Amino acid sequence: MSGTDDVAAMKARISELEGELEKEREHTMAMPTESRSHPRGLSVLSAVMIVLALVLAPLSVASVWADRIVSNTDQYVKTVEPLADNPDVQAALTDQVTQAIMDNLDVATITQQALAAIADRPRIPPTLAAAIPGLQGALVSGVENFVHDQVAKVVSSPQFAQVWDSVNRSAHVQVVRLLSGDASGALTAQGDTVSLALGPIIDQVKAALVQNGFTLANSIPPIDRSFVLMQSSSVQHAQTAFSFLNGIGIWLPIIVIVLLVGGVLLARDRRRALFRMGLGLAAAMVVMGVALAIGRTWYVSTTPGNVLTSSAAGGVFDTLVRFLRTALRAVAVLGLVVAFIAWVSGESNGALRLRRGFAGGIGSLRGSAESAGWQTGRVGTWTYAHRTALRATTFGLGGLILVLWSQPTAWVVLFIALVVLLVLAVIEFVGRPAQPEPAPPQS
Repeated sequence: MSGTDDVAAMKARISELEGELEKEREHTMAMPTESRSHPRGLSVLSAVMIVLALVLAPLSVASVWADRIVSNTDQYVKTVEPLADNPDVQAALTDQVTQAIMDNLDVATITQQALAAIADRPRIPPTLAAAIPGLQGALVSGVENFVHDQVAKVVSSPQFAQVWDSVNRSAHVQVVRLLSGDASGALTAQGDTVSLALGPIIDQVKAALVQNGFTLANSIPPIDRSFVLMQSSSVQHAQTAFSFLNGIGIWLPIIVIVLLVGGVLLARDRRRALFRMGLGLAAAMVVMGVALAIGRTWYVSTTPGNVLTSSAAGGVFDTLVRFLRTALRAVAVLGLVVAFIAWVSGESNGALRLRRGFAGGIGSLRGSAESAGWQTGRVGTWTYAHRTALRATTFGLGGLILVLWSQPTAWVVLFIALVVLLVLAVIEFVGRPAQPEPAPPQS
């Protein structure tokens, strides 16, 4: 095949693709005239269903978060795991554990007796004996600093992360009871206060102190002390919200999906309805994200500074809702992807130019491959004949993968969308209409 023939084949293929797009455009432009008989009542019902679904969409995401994250032990432990490495939480824990230990060690009496015994020893110079009582304050401060340093080492060690994981795993049932309004167990709620028992952590610190030569720690009795995770009026609001979300469970997302699909199917212009639905879904997630930001500000401002510092309270809040924020971003990106698909399949000048450029680029690549001797043969003919079904299957598999993904992020949604686009490009590239049989030569 000569170079002129190659160029001619490429131009013919591009003309063929442009003809298909033109037919599609003519068919779409004819639809509004045909849809004038569409009942107005169905259009109104479609709009109501889509708006209702968009209002309920943020709650559906939150209900899935409550069902899969808060109510699931493994996911809950994974959620609170970063708190063990949060510097502000570590500092608050270190201060409270140190205070609990010092309150149960009569260091002042012990140092006073030790210094008195030293002062009573013979051959102590009078000036040194007179100075010994003044050392008590320094000794007490030194012991407290030593204990504080040891506690900080324990709290920041990998072993503490393991203890934190174990404690939260065993306390998860109490967390669910707490959010359900049942205040009992190691994790308790007293009015607007949520606290975690420090006993297991103090036991680990005692062992570390003894191991480092501070045998006085053996005399520390069992300590019933709690670490306040939250103290805010928002705790009671969280109980109410959790009870509501846990009650609707997984059914609300199903209802939202049914409303969205039904609203699009009943619309006069389905493509436009799909476009607006995608943008509305992204906007609803943004509104929910803003509500979370406002809730964070409220929680931090209502948490007393002597309980948790502002940074520590913010860290606790951010950690507990981080998977919810991830889900909101993923759904927002999904909405934008749906809106883009609806737009690019429309008849605006920008959409037409984009599709023509895509089809022309694929046609040029195919022409170059064929010029190089690469032929798809029967596979290409079969792909071209079944291209509509293959496209629908590609979209369906992409949606199914997204639904089955346990915790899709915004990047996961974008990755799946790009894979779908790549598969569609392959279908377009491989598909080749059957070539007419050459006419027999004239005798």
